[in-house]
Formats: sequence, C-alpha cells, structure tokens
Amino acid sequence: MSRDAREIIIRPIVTEHSYDVMDNNVYTFEVAKDANKIEIRNAIETIFDVTVTKVNTLNVKPKPKRVRYQKKGYTRTWKKAMVTLKDGDTIEIFGA
Repeated sequence: MSRDAREIIIRPIVTEHSYDVMDNNVYTFEVAKDANKIEIRNAIETIFDVTVTKVNTLNVKPKPKRVRYQKKGYTRTWKKAMVTLKDGDTIEIFGA
C-alpha cells in the first residue's frame, strides 16, 4: 500500500547551512521516520514536479534537555533527507 507523498515529506528544514547548500541544488526536508530513499524521491518528484538525482538520509538523535526541577528529558528523534535535484530544477521553499 502506497502512502500519500505529503505523509512522507513533513516540512522543509530552514537553517543557515540548508540555505548555503541550496546553491548546489541540495534541499533539506524532515521526513517520516520509516520512509526509505525511494519513497522520499518519489514524494519530492510528485509534490514539486522536479527530477531528483540523489537522496541522502540521516536519523537525528535526541539531545538531553533539562525539564522542570533537574529532571532529565530528551528532544524528539526525527529523520532528515538531503535531496539533490537535476541541474536547472529548483524548489521555491517560501513560494517567492
């Protein structure tokens, strides 16, 4: 059973580093934790109508955070995908 593309791609990641690599046609997204590279490639191509040449993924580990009175908590875990597009293709993240 195939999932909807918008269930796989959760949101774009907007950081200084992600802006720097946009010059090289690399875009960064938060994706579903159980999504594989093929599903991510198909979802990006469906949503943005572009051609994906490469997909790199990594699981972001939780970081320790202090919660209330010295109790130890953690940030959530999530999966990041760096998607390289074919030369000439672009994604307008903010619709500008």
